[in-house]
Amino acid sequence: MMRAGVAMMVLGLATAACGPGDDEKSKAADARAAAFTPPSVTSRLDYGSAAARRFRTLDRDGDDVISHDEMPRADSRLLELDRNKDGEITESEFSEGMLKRFDAMDLNQDGTVTSEERRTARAARKE
Repeated sequence: MMRAGVAMMVLGLATAACGPGDDEKSKAADARAAAFTPPSVTSRLDYGSAAARRFRTLDRDGDDVISHDEMPRADSRLLELDRNKDGEITESEFSEGMLKRFDAMDLNQDGTVTSEERRTARAARKE
């Protein structure tokens, strides 16, 4: 009986040393698939359109100005777009500033921003 237990343990160790089984490989493949994010490409035109929609959403009173009380947060990065530092962001300040951000992300200046360019720009901003 002791001999059979030792044999089973040796057999178990031998098969475990062969690497992950099909079930483990399948689970790992499923995990990689679940975490997959397809690459994206955004054109300057699409980005500008999205920025215009964002401006309209932020401009709750419809006066073509994002005032201090319409900012998403008191420390919003949008304040960087206020060129004349009057505490308000006009539609032209917003549009021009957002397109400037797009152009900074467009590393190869081809009029599109890929997900890789976006990641690189975000990493550079954090440095």
